[in-house]
Amino acid sequence: MTRSGNAAVLSLLIPGLGQFYNGHFWRGIFWLIITPGLWIGSGGFLGWICHVIAAITAYQKATQLRIPS
Repeated sequence: MTRSGNAAVLSLLIPGLGQFYNGHFWRGIFWLIITPGLWIGSGGFLGWICHVIAAITAYQKATQLRIPS
């Protein structure tokens, strides 16, 4: 699996973990706080959307880093 794929899977498991893997500490903190808040605050309706967005952004940022796997 590529670095981008690893980041996406990690972020799907725990939102923000893929951002930490990419070296983006503050982005990871953001997703770790926002995603559970939306899961709880919206009764799960917006939480899954935020969860997927966290994985997509982790994938995109890892692709932009262009670090060999």
